[in-house]
Amino acid sequence: MNYTQTLEFLYASLTSFQQKGAEAYKPGLERITAFCRHLGNPQRNFFTVHVAGTNGKGSVSHILASVLQQAGYRTGLYTSPHLHDFRERIRIDGEMIPKQKVVNFVDKHRDCMEELKLSFFEMTTALAFDYFAQSDVEVAVIETGLGGRLDATNILLPLVSVVTNVGLEHTDLLGDTVAEIAAEKAGIAKKSIPLILGEADEAYNAVFEQKAAALKTRVIYAERDFTCMAQENRGTFQRFDILRRRDGGRFQIDLDLIGSYQAHNLLTACAAADYLHEETPLTISRRAFLEGTRNAARNTNLQGRWQRLAEEPLTICDTGHNAHGLRYVAEQLAATPHERLFCVVGFVREKNLADILPLLPAEATYLFTQAPTERAVPAPELAETAARYGLRGEVLPEVKQALDRARELAGPYDLIFVGGSNFIVAEVL
Repeated sequence: MNYTQTLEFLYASLTSFQQKGAEAYKPGLERITAFCRHLGNPQRNFFTVHVAGTNGKGSVSHILASVLQQAGYRTGLYTSPHLHDFRERIRIDGEMIPKQKVVNFVDKHRDCMEELKLSFFEMTTALAFDYFAQSDVEVAVIETGLGGRLDATNILLPLVSVVTNVGLEHTDLLGDTVAEIAAEKAGIAKKSIPLILGEADEAYNAVFEQKAAALKTRVIYAERDFTCMAQENRGTFQRFDILRRRDGGRFQIDLDLIGSYQAHNLLTACAAADYLHEETPLTISRRAFLEGTRNAARNTNLQGRWQRLAEEPLTICDTGHNAHGLRYVAEQLAATPHERLFCVVGFVREKNLADILPLLPAEATYLFTQAPTERAVPAPELAETAARYGLRGEVLPEVKQALDRARELAGPYDLIFVGGSNFIVAEVL
């Protein structure tokens, strides 16, 4: 098989959450454990940092990978979903896995994958582990797919576990309350290995404390150990004045990711890098950390986080796709100078629009659209639902058509926002 045929096989034979949604979710570690045993347990051949969370886990993972790369380590990065190319999920020092590596892996292990009835995500996770081991990766940052406790990545024994935050998401799979979802994410904690919690909240702190106590470890609260004293948008990057509380150290940190919500992600990355440097075999100098954050998106080819697509009118896209993330997006939109606001939005069916739509600015003009996936809410249905929350606009069935219409309507001092789902952002990038 060539690369295209290999992908066709994977999508046709193995269930993909990105394509099918909840019906593709296959919880449990039995299949991935058996398959990795078949591969020789490649995940044991390098250090790992394990990252979970409702929002921000992608940004935190990319920042940490950039910092580790800048520190001189051969660094693997495993994230999901992808925007354009399946290979975005698996990178070493910012470079995607070669197509031939994907083809060879599937050719070699296809029978075992089918025998074990692996999900698409389980296969991809194992591919990443195997590729990292074969490529002499020294440390890998591994992002969970969904939840944590039963996620395929949870066969790892990491140097440190990280949970960015917890909000209501995938309630049909993870639980109906924040505390129940927190318990699923806390499931990545391991005995005697600290867990870093990016954003503390009285709604779920006790869940993590109880889990840590049971495992004889501790919770490190990122925003108690590090504080953002000032934050300034410099156009193509942000500048942060960060205080390290234990010794009063002050750091001026540049980050090439825009969006005020990145302050939370940066503090989480600060706490993780600090722990790795102070209490693990890894060494991360101040210079490596500062250069790694300054070039986080560039080093890892991260896209879709408050990303500027055009000027005059300013056009922004963001992959925030649940209530927790879109609340930050709405705050950022309100803080961005503009005359009129045009929003090109589409969602997938699993999202609770009753939680999401009230967060969006009522004064905006909406271009309701849908991405080319069977999971998409049809644009007319979305417009009808949005109208109940006072959101008005036009219906355009294709994303490009919707963006073109927004540009036609907008003046040079207006603002165009594109988002609602990863699929919508992928269509415009």
